[in-house]
Amino acid sequence: MLAGVLVVGTVGFLMATGIKETGVYYVTPSELAAKVSADASFHDVGVKMGAKVVPGTIQRDVATQTITFDVTDGQATYPVVYRGLAPDTFTDDVEVVVEGRLQPDGTFRATTLLAKCGSRYEAVPEA
Repeated sequence: MLAGVLVVGTVGFLMATGIKETGVYYVTPSELAAKVSADASFHDVGVKMGAKVVPGTIQRDVATQTITFDVTDGQATYPVVYRGLAPDTFTDDVEVVVEGRLQPDGTFRATTLLAKCGSRYEAVPEA
C-alpha cells in the first residue's frame, strides 16, 4: 500500500513539474504596454503576445515572405512584422500568438506566428 502511494505521488509530482516547465504564458498588448511604460529597457526582450488581428491590416510581401499586420486586445494595438509562411488559419480578425521582440520604435518583430482555429471545424447550426 505504501509503495503504491509512493509511486502515485512520484508520478503526480513529475506531471505537475512537467506541466509547469512547459506551460507558456503570453501577455496581451495592454499588459505589454504596461511593462514597457514601467520599464523602458523592456524593448528587445523575447516575449509572447496573444491578441486579435485588426481587420484590414494584413499586408503580404510575397517576394520577401514578409507579413505585416496590427494586433489588439481592445485597449492597446501593436504593429507586427513577421517573416515566413503564415498558417492557413491566419486571416482577418483571428486570434494569434506571436513570439518575438518589441522594437524601440513600437513594432513587434515576430519570429513565430500561431493562429488559433476559430469555428472552422464546428458543426453547422441546424435551422
